[in-house]
Amino acid sequence: MINNKRIYRKNGIIVDPGKIHPDHQVKIAYDGLLSKSGAAQVYAHVAFDEDWNSQQVYPMIKKADGFEVCIAVEDADNLNVAFKDCANNWDNNDGHNYTFDITE
Repeated sequence: MINNKRIYRKNGIIVDPGKIHPDHQVKIAYDGLLSKSGAAQVYAHVAFDEDWNSQQVYPMIKKADGFEVCIAVEDADNLNVAFKDCANNWDNNDGHNYTFDITE
């Protein structure tokens, strides 16, 4: 996979830690398009497969500089994320979603 961290940061998406491992926690911070447009609530739609069969929706916590949520990482190759606000507006990286490698 191409390293998209620089593009994602520009779009307001940061994961911490930078190297994601199975069975650990990861913090997803979001200060992207929805946040900049004044969304009162943002939800992180998360999947650990390309077909989004394992999708889970997490309400993010509002912070001074956007939104954040901590999630448990499953044993998979990728963490896929898209964001949605209460008005059904999406930030899904122009339909490509935000994908992060999971390392062993």
